[in-house]
Amino acid sequence: MTTARLDPDIVARLVGDAVTAPSMHNAQPWKFVFRRADDVMEVHGDAERAMTRADPHHRALHLGCAAALFNLRVSAARHGLRARVHLLPDESRPWLLATAAIGGVPGEDQELAALHTALRRRHTSRFPFSDEPVPDALLDGLRSAARWEGCRLTVAGDWHLDTLLGLVRDAEHREDIDPLVRAETAAWVSPAHATSGERRDGMPAEVFGPRSSAGSSAVRDFGRDRSMADRGWAVFEERPQLALLGTPTDTRADWLRAGQALERVLLQATADGLATSMTSQPLEWPELRWTARDPLDAMGHVQMVLRLGYGPQGPGTPRRPVADVLEIRD
Repeated sequence: MTTARLDPDIVARLVGDAVTAPSMHNAQPWKFVFRRADDVMEVHGDAERAMTRADPHHRALHLGCAAALFNLRVSAARHGLRARVHLLPDESRPWLLATAAIGGVPGEDQELAALHTALRRRHTSRFPFSDEPVPDALLDGLRSAARWEGCRLTVAGDWHLDTLLGLVRDAEHREDIDPLVRAETAAWVSPAHATSGERRDGMPAEVFGPRSSAGSSAVRDFGRDRSMADRGWAVFEERPQLALLGTPTDTRADWLRAGQALERVLLQATADGLATSMTSQPLEWPELRWTARDPLDAMGHVQMVLRLGYGPQGPGTPRRPVADVLEIRD
């Protein structure tokens, strides 16, 4: 394989796939720099898109950028390339989160390449799911996906589910009485539809989903403070199927591993026909996050709570143009 495969069009395709990743409030807090001299892609966090109130330590930012990094790996495999990743390569450049040396290998990474078809089908669904349980075989596959990236995925049992739902309600109450959090969230929420607005980030109206007719649910309500007559109401599942993704320790490198594991789990779930969403509200409050884990489980630190099930995939959120997030250097 020669560097001719890595012309600007190929690089743009890799980044175009990478940016389909989820991020907190769809802020898309990433920048990519491709160094043509050595075929290395740099993945940077974008400080201007950080949530200073809800994510003061940038944990969620790391997760989002790492999810994009995983998509880059998937796209590279789909193009017959390999992305050899180095996390946090330069301590003097804290916003440089990872590098990926991209080159040819004798054969594709078939397991990564197989996930490529799920990249653009994966959407966060804020709609009700059915009560049909996710089969154990599929859950085992999602656990394996997390382990491939050095993380652990556990499914909440009955008592633990009650604890998590209580933490969601507590987090919502804290958001309601914190004007700084509410203002920060509002800055990324648009009442206009993506097709009619000019924003290419944030949360447009069509992704809000219906309001829960039974009060609080395991889905963040981005339209809670907005009056929208056409939004409607629905009954969400009373006992959602929640899974926790975690790491043994809680370093920046752990966050980057967790972000890659998160996206691998989400893509595998999408490929398996599941709908997914993320329930991160309790993890945004340090005094709640430590209680989210199951004390009987070996997981050290919860990095994300996922909602799994069968239901609508949900609409996609807008994405910034590749030209806005990619720089190519000689």
